Amino acid sequence: MRFTSATSSDGVTERLFHLGEIPGVLWTPAGATGTRPLVLIGHGGGRHKKDPDVVALARRFVTGLGFAVAAVDVPGHGDRPLHEEYGRLAAENQALVEAGAEPGPLIAEFQALVARRTVPEWRAVLDAVRAVEDVGAGPVGYWGVSLGCGLGVPFVAAEPRVRAAVLGLGGAGAPSSVEAASRITVPVEFPLQWDDERVPRAAGLALFDALASAEKTLHANPGGHGGLPAFELDGAVRFFARHLN
Repeated sequence: MRFTSATSSDGVTERLFHLGEIPGVLWTPAGATGTRPLVLIGHGGGRHKKDPDVVALARRFVTGLGFAVAAVDVPGHGDRPLHEEYGRLAAENQALVEAGAEPGPLIAEFQALVARRTVPEWRAVLDAVRAVEDVGAGPVGYWGVSLGCGLGVPFVAAEPRVRAAVLGLGGAGAPSSVEAASRITVPVEFPLQWDDERVPRAAGLALFDALASAEKTLHANPGGHGGLPAFELDGAVRFFARHLN
């Protein structure tokens, strides 16, 4: 793991890093030492590790809770090079949707393919970040919606160090997503947009139902895929404060 820059503002230190070919960013309380909870944020489709929404949420976890936060670019996003196979499949799926195909299953199958690469990458990032002195081997949470949910479900299912997760705006469009969800037993908060044009309501409810968590909460709000209310982020802060502190 190689840090390439470090800046501090308003009580938050931001460090860019590379782990092999994986570009990422780590936020921690400025001047902090010792072990603390860590939240890994999975960005949405077409976005990146320093998307304004990701940065804003990360800073809330750092300043409000004293947590560390990490995010990385998934393949084909941000500072990662274009991925020829993923790009081709995405273009083919878009053509099918334009021809009248349901987008949900296509998106889910594509995300399941990408997750075969991102799950081991994120586990390696988790190893490296927890070795940083002002992060340490504290409890871990995961936050991801949309693409961050599609890739996050198999990650949380595979990673025993994750103690709680916010997963949402995703659906059970592929058998692999249902199987992975059935292996998740940690507390989950699940935001769902009732009028989601990308993820059919039934698919979102089916993914929530497939989660094996004894504690899971569905947060359903009216509106489309991009209309997640701001107060759901307030809920995420309270959720992780309850489960990681």
